Amino acid sequence: MTVTRSGGSPSRQRILMLSTEYPPHIVGGLGRHVHALSMALARAGHDVTVVTRHSPGGLLEEWTDGVRIVRAAGEPPAVPVATSSVLARTMAVDHMITGAALRAARNADFDVIHAHDWLVAHTAVTLKEHLGLPLVATIHATEAGRHQGWLPDETSRGIHSVEWWLSRAAARVVVCSSYMKWEVGRLFGVPPDKISVVPNGVRSAEWEAPQHAVAATRARYAGPGPLIGFAGRLVHEKGVQDLLRAMPTLCREHPGLRLVIAGNGPCLKEHQEQAERMGLRRAVSFAGFMTEQDLAAMFAAADVAVVPSLYEPFGLVALEAAASGVPLAVAATGGLAEIIQPGISGMTFPCGDPDSLACAVSALLSDEPQARRLAAEAKRMVRHRYSWDVIADRSAATYAAAGLQGPAALDGDDRLRMVVPEGNLLTCTST
Repeated sequence: MTVTRSGGSPSRQRILMLSTEYPPHIVGGLGRHVHALSMALARAGHDVTVVTRHSPGGLLEEWTDGVRIVRAAGEPPAVPVATSSVLARTMAVDHMITGAALRAARNADFDVIHAHDWLVAHTAVTLKEHLGLPLVATIHATEAGRHQGWLPDETSRGIHSVEWWLSRAAARVVVCSSYMKWEVGRLFGVPPDKISVVPNGVRSAEWEAPQHAVAATRARYAGPGPLIGFAGRLVHEKGVQDLLRAMPTLCREHPGLRLVIAGNGPCLKEHQEQAERMGLRRAVSFAGFMTEQDLAAMFAAADVAVVPSLYEPFGLVALEAAASGVPLAVAATGGLAEIIQPGISGMTFPCGDPDSLACAVSALLSDEPQARRLAAEAKRMVRHRYSWDVIADRSAATYAAAGLQGPAALDGDDRLRMVVPEGNLLTCTST
């Protein structure tokens, strides 16, 4: 087997992309991101192979939308893992993805490896060293960031170490916002000139729901007053607990108001119990997982969409909601603060502040003409700045830069210094 790096124009590249999520296996935004990016790269004339985990009933190899998809032949317990450890199970899945990637490389040459997040770090570094290719790593979020700068247990410290390893092994690190560029530099010591900021994208047309679907969603979830929408994985950092705390004020100011929460996650029961304690049973609907089509209809049916995140590297859901045309109230944190300009494309509020959240939402509900003007500007901004064709071009430029740098390597000193510091990693100085 011979794997070579192209000496031709960066306008056409051969990309080996690694991700634990790809349709039909979608858990969150990662799978949707990799799917849309790979298709946009293929449309631009690049050769894209996506290697991903096993999908029950799925083919081991197929071509879809111009993308070659290669799947692992099995998943745990196909590889024995007698533990519930996230790290151990991730390494077992990585082992099988590595095998699938080597299978893909038997009859194809590649110019670059593009790994998505720590979940495929072991596969990515193994392939980089085995195939002699430059590695580009996208860090979609960090473990420390998800815990507001802390690493609360052994699992978190282990994930942080893998993120450090992947970032240092990559020729280029891709992040989705300027905030994440700062965070990755702070946490992993990656120099700024090695980090490329490439935002997430949105296929705007897919977030314009048909009127009959919008009407049906409104009839299902709305009451006699306005409707608020939230979509996201139900974890602490998404801030649903603060949205629920703001609800009594909003219900008093806007009689008949209803909130629909779309998504699942480990905090679902906790949020349901909180709503029950606060007497919000009739005002809040927990809708569970929604498809993109259902989410588009939910956003379009809502009078305001709220993104109350405590930690948000980018804020893709804000772009999706904006593409649907709904007015936005978002927490001024992380990448969200870079997407939404207060008073121009939406309203913002300090994260973790239910009173300010209620004030921002109420301002939109109380001035419908202004809310619609903000929504129209946000929709225009999404179409012009965040199309996947634009994102694909910026990604291709990053691959070309990585190719010029060649494969990065951890030197001996780096390996010795791979130590997890203590304290709040985003606010204190630790070595």
